[in-house]
Amino acid sequence: MAYQAGGRRPAPRPVPESPEAQAYLQDYALLLDAVPFPSLVVDHRWDVVLANGAFETLFRAVAPHPTAMPGDNFLRFVLFHPDAGTVLGAHEAGWCLPLLAQFKTALERYGHDHELQAIRREIAQDPIMEAAFRQGLPHWLRAVGEDGARLDGAVRQLLHPDPLLGATECRVVGETPKTLQDMGYARYTLVLRAVPRPAAPRRSRRPGGLGAHLTVVPAPEG
Repeated sequence: MAYQAGGRRPAPRPVPESPEAQAYLQDYALLLDAVPFPSLVVDHRWDVVLANGAFETLFRAVAPHPTAMPGDNFLRFVLFHPDAGTVLGAHEAGWCLPLLAQFKTALERYGHDHELQAIRREIAQDPIMEAAFRQGLPHWLRAVGEDGARLDGAVRQLLHPDPLLGATECRVVGETPKTLQDMGYARYTLVLRAVPRPAAPRRSRRPGGLGAHLTVVPAPEG
């Protein structure tokens, strides 16, 4: 079990002040550890509040990063960690753009949140990521529709470190009990599919995992 797991972070995560809430999270962590699939609980910033052993196993080969470890803030990991594409298959369309859509919604709802504003500044400092946010995301949403950005029920590609699984798929299942909702948290489980994919997608190691240019935005001519 990992409670506030991961490496260094730019700012500490808030912990519920209520002893009842803390006790609930401790018990919920035991439940999470009994789940055989990668599962995590996040807040509206995508700070990881709880993550189970299967989640840690999925990302065990990820190199250290000062601000974008998967057990710290999953959004930062997807957007900024150079190893994100080595675990999250079809990284741009399958993970980066849907998470950018989630981030956009959170930014509209919690516009004054300092951590969200910090992520927005980091996006702005990366020309490709900024293009993804300003140009690629609207273009992609027009193509797939708003439902395409939903996480619950989505089937996504994974590159699991277990050689028996390898290049496979997972279904993202959102299952958040009311008590977690009242705390402002959400739970997602990556239910691994039984049949592995026949070939691994191309792996990207560029910071942010988006390659030389964003594929949903036409490459510049010349």
